[in-house]
Amino acid sequence: MLTSNRLWRVLFALSIIGIALLQIVFLVFMPVIIPWPADIAVSHFSAWIGSIVLAAICLPVLVNSKARPAAIYLGLLFLLLLIVFHIPNQFLTTPDFLGSWANAFKIFALSGCAFIVASALPQVGEFTTGFEGILPAGKYFLALTILIFGIEHFIYIGFVPGLVPKWIPFPVFWTYFTGVALIAAGLGILLNIQRRLAAKLLGIMLLIWVIILHIPRAWADTKGMHGNEIVSAFEALAFSSAAFILSNVPKKGIKTTAKTKGKAKKR
Repeated sequence: MLTSNRLWRVLFALSIIGIALLQIVFLVFMPVIIPWPADIAVSHFSAWIGSIVLAAICLPVLVNSKARPAAIYLGLLFLLLLIVFHIPNQFLTTPDFLGSWANAFKIFALSGCAFIVASALPQVGEFTTGFEGILPAGKYFLALTILIFGIEHFIYIGFVPGLVPKWIPFPVFWTYFTGVALIAAGLGILLNIQRRLAAKLLGIMLLIWVIILHIPRAWADTKGMHGNEIVSAFEALAFSSAAFILSNVPKKGIKTTAKTKGKAKKR
């Protein structure tokens, strides 16, 4: 379980670092990070500093040095960005259009993913961030987002089938099918009904999407909307990685014991 979680933790960290690097390349904040105000979102200086900070927080998660507190701080950063930028932006623009809330829900889910990553890591030593109590909420952040995205498959049935690769027949059927699958996974995690199975199946489905949907779209359009398709691939990979980690985490999380500390030091 620990070896598997290490792989998914690394992929999660690489996904976030990838988004940070794209922001440096295009010198803008990606809409999933900061959508507003415009003078900050497109400021070259702000994009540099913000991206370096984002990557720096992720680096310990990647190399397993102080990974647990780093993942907690990452989740808190995403939550802060949601509250300070995304929610005000939505109420100033299109508060009643569910589809426009996509990036707000995505960063909400990314916050949850970071907390899920942290919850799968043992606390080493006596240092704590003081925010460990928020970790159980991580799975609910991710699950609620997945549930909303599943519902949107039905609300926007005129749009979503267009995202299905051309070589896959019956796009409307797959839109409904994946919508039901997302809703089932979201409810399973939210209501703790076969939570680990729901999380594992969600991780598998999202990983399949990364391979057959997001990577081809990113390859075909590397620069459109400042690399938006590449960002979407990183987002999906981050969600998938967190779902796999969640499927391996016991209901009560990873407890800190002397034995666990010893193992963590050896790793």
